Amino acid sequence: MSGLREKMWLIITVFLVLSLAAGIVFLSIRLAHLQPVEITLYDPKPLNLSENISISGAVVRPGIYEAKPGDTLTSIVSAAGVSENADTSNLRIYIPTKNEFSQTQKVNLNRAEAWLLQSLPGIGEGRARLIVEYRDKNGPFRNLDDLLKIEGFGTSVVDKIRDYATVVD
Repeated sequence: MSGLREKMWLIITVFLVLSLAAGIVFLSIRLAHLQPVEITLYDPKPLNLSENISISGAVVRPGIYEAKPGDTLTSIVSAAGVSENADTSNLRIYIPTKNEFSQTQKVNLNRAEAWLLQSLPGIGEGRARLIVEYRDKNGPFRNLDDLLKIEGFGTSVVDKIRDYATVVD
């Protein structure tokens, strides 16, 4: 019986060696067809937030906000005042291309309340109040340059808001 046992062990050993060799050949063939994958990581240029940002939607004070270096998305959105029914879990940011035409809604200096005037770049609470007082006293503005008649308004302030304000009756 020991001869039969030796033959069984020999057959099992040969079977295992052949199985191992077949597995190695099979893996070699499968791996030979794989090509290396090149991964390119996108390195975005740093965003310069020293520009005007338009905020609209479910905010208390929609309008144009001047972003300063170091401002965060949270601080800019907080300045606009998030309304009670806002879904802050689903914010959308849209960045236009350089040549893209944007249709920014303009603030009408002849009808806007002080809180809305404050959304214009360079117009704070004091200047917004002066605009309303001037308008109430002197009637509607005929053009944006009428702002120069108000004390504290220079050409630099008027030029800042030129793209964001209008004087429609």
